Amino acid sequence: MRHKNSVLHGLLQHLPWGTFDRLVEEHGGDKGMRTLSMRTQFTALAYGQLSGASSLREIEGALQSHEARLYHLNARPIKRSTLADANASRPVAVFAGLFAKLLGQAHRGLRRALAETVYLIDSTCLRLNGLSVDWASFSAGVCGAKAHVVLDADAGVPVYMAVTAAKVNDITAAKAMPIEAGATYVFDLGYYDYGWWARLDGAGCRIVTRLKSNTPLEIAEEIPVPGDGAILSDRIGYLPARQANSRKNPYCDPVREVRVTIETGKELRLVTNDLDASAEDIAALYKRRWEIELYFRWVKQNLKIKKFLGASENAVRIQIAVALIVYLLLKLAHKEQQAVTTLLAFTRLVKANLMQLKRIDRLLSNEPSEIENSSQMVFECL
Repeated sequence: MRHKNSVLHGLLQHLPWGTFDRLVEEHGGDKGMRTLSMRTQFTALAYGQLSGASSLREIEGALQSHEARLYHLNARPIKRSTLADANASRPVAVFAGLFAKLLGQAHRGLRRALAETVYLIDSTCLRLNGLSVDWASFSAGVCGAKAHVVLDADAGVPVYMAVTAAKVNDITAAKAMPIEAGATYVFDLGYYDYGWWARLDGAGCRIVTRLKSNTPLEIAEEIPVPGDGAILSDRIGYLPARQANSRKNPYCDPVREVRVTIETGKELRLVTNDLDASAEDIAALYKRRWEIELYFRWVKQNLKIKKFLGASENAVRIQIAVALIVYLLLKLAHKEQQAVTTLLAFTRLVKANLMQLKRIDRLLSNEPSEIENSSQMVFECL
C-alpha cells in the first residue's frame, strides 16, 4: 500500500528544515537535551497552534494519540513538563531566525510586482496572567505584552516582529526596527516622533501618518482641491521649529497636510513627505492602515495567540514566533493549491484534517484515507 503523509506533514514541508537545523546548532538549542529536540518542540507547538489546544497537557495527549503519524514528521510524543521546560529555556533566536528565513520564501512567492513596497506599522496588546508579573507587569494586577509588527501590505505577510512588555511605547519599539530605504511606511499616532520621521525621510522613505489636532503647521502653499469630495484641504508647510523644552525639531523639510473626512464624519489631518502624489492617493494609502488591524484580528481568531501556554517571557516570545511562522506556512500552502479560494476556508480545512492521511492540496477531495483503505481490504478478504 502506498504511504500517505498527514496534512500537518504537508504543511511543514514548506519549512526550510536545513536552515532550522543550522540555527539549532548555531545557538546550541539541543545542547544537553536528551529527550526533546527543538524539531519536536516546534512540531508540538505548531500542532497546538493549528488544533487550538488550550494547554500543554492537551498537546501531550493529542500527540500521544497520533504517535504512529509522528514518525514521518521526525517527531515523537512529548511530556507536558518537558515541553514547559523547553519553552522556558530554549533560545528564541532559533524561532526568530526561522521566521526571517521563511519571510524570504513568502515574499518570493506572494509579493505582487509593484514599483514600491507599502509597509504598515502597528502593535497589538496580548493579555497575560499574573504569573508573568516579573517581566510584563502593566498596572496593579494586570500583565500584558505587545507584538510590534511591520506588515507588507501587498504580500499580506509580516516582515518584522518584536515582542515587548505592554508598557513599552510603540515608538520605542519602532526605533529598533530596520528601515528599508525607499519604502512607504504608514502608521498612526503611536509613532509620533519627529526624530524618527527624520530618519525615515533621510533614508528616502515615504511616510504617511496623522498630525495631532494641536500641532501647528506653518503654511507655505495651498493646493486647490475639489469642493465636493472627502478632501477638505491640501497644504504644504513646515512643522514647528521647536519641540518641548526648547529642543530643535530635527525634521526641518517641508511636509504636506491633507485634511480628509472619513465615513463616520470624523476629520483627520494626514501628513506626508510626498509633495507630488495626489491628495486622493495619500488618503488611500492611510486608509490601508486598516489592513494591519484585520491581520491582527485574523491571527488572534485563527491561531493560538490570545491564551498562552507559558508565563515566562521566553515562552511567550516563542509562542508568538511559532504562531507567525504557522501563518506564513498557511499562506505558502494556500498559494500552491487551487481548490480552496480563501485563506480562512483553507485554514479551517487544515485544522479539520490536521492529522488525516491526505495530501494538503486535496483537502476537498473524497478519496478514502489509508485507514479506510485498510478496512475496505479486510472487509473484501472476509
